[in-house]
Amino acid sequence: MSWDNNNNNGPWGRGPSGGNFDNNDLDKLITNLKNSFGRFSPKSPDGKVSKKNWVLIVLIALAIWGATGVYRVQPDEQGIVLRFGEYVRSTPDGLHYHLPFPIETVVKPKVTRENQVEVGIRTSSQASIGRGAVGRDVPEESLMLTGDENIVDVDFSVQWVINDAADYLFNIENQESTVKAVAESAMREIVGSSDLEQILTEGRERNESAVRDLMQKTLDEYGAGILVRRVQLQKVDPPAAVIDAFRDVQAARADQERLRNEAEAYSNRIIPAARGEAAQLVEAAEAYKNSVIADAEGQASRFDSIYEEYKKAPEVTRGRMYLETIERVYGGMDKIIIDQSGENSNVVPYLPLDQLQKKQDNGVNQ
Repeated sequence: MSWDNNNNNGPWGRGPSGGNFDNNDLDKLITNLKNSFGRFSPKSPDGKVSKKNWVLIVLIALAIWGATGVYRVQPDEQGIVLRFGEYVRSTPDGLHYHLPFPIETVVKPKVTRENQVEVGIRTSSQASIGRGAVGRDVPEESLMLTGDENIVDVDFSVQWVINDAADYLFNIENQESTVKAVAESAMREIVGSSDLEQILTEGRERNESAVRDLMQKTLDEYGAGILVRRVQLQKVDPPAAVIDAFRDVQAARADQERLRNEAEAYSNRIIPAARGEAAQLVEAAEAYKNSVIADAEGQASRFDSIYEEYKKAPEVTRGRMYLETIERVYGGMDKIIIDQSGENSNVVPYLPLDQLQKKQDNGVNQ
């Protein structure tokens, strides 16, 4: 069949110069190549190539063909050698050799490059993905049902690398789609076993770790040859239709928590003070009790000792008790009692002895 000469296209696309390149030019190119090759072909005197020369030509062609098996694996690659399409071996970075095409071929996937898939969101640039990244929301992927039967909008990304190139190439098909499907399934399972409040508050990091572990377990069961580096939650919110009401609920819960904390702080301040007062009153009562008991025991002991003395000399003891009682009763008085029948009977009764006594007391006090 003929190629479209109007577009100047051939079986390999447009010609190298982009100008008019038709079949006549192709024939001329082939003829020139034959003539060039013929100049280097040793011929016999009759103008024909000898058998010996044909062997040399074949050997040279075989050497060139064999040299095509040399290949280089870059540091970020892993070489996968295929023999007629079947996996044979893996090679590390550096220079290596495989049997020439079409016997063996080599595939060199990038095993250190970090790949990324997004679930629930599409950002314009893969390099800009991170927490808080803004992009187009995909609700059919992001809306998930929680364990307490609420709906939550979850956007997240997964970073992964090739762990085993052979398993990666031959055990799964459409690798990126497989990773995305496994990621979405794992996130739905973790969200479905958690409450809404836990997902929106303190459970973010725990959920990321749980999704990563579940993804890795599933991919290992597939023999995918993929290592999941991290799972990063971009956004975790209620659906847009109820987000205002949800924020009101969250604000009410925050107020409730604040009031509860204030009440607990007041309780922690008042209760120890009340307990301290109670302990002080108890200690004061104990001290008073011990004082009264000790005083009573002392009086009882004093009475017993007086009674013992009384039994030995009743008259003397009775007189002593009388005098001690009189001393205790009249000791604080400012009256002076004078025995008229005694030695002081000649004391002038009008002398203000009570005033003299007061002056003497004041002088002693000063």
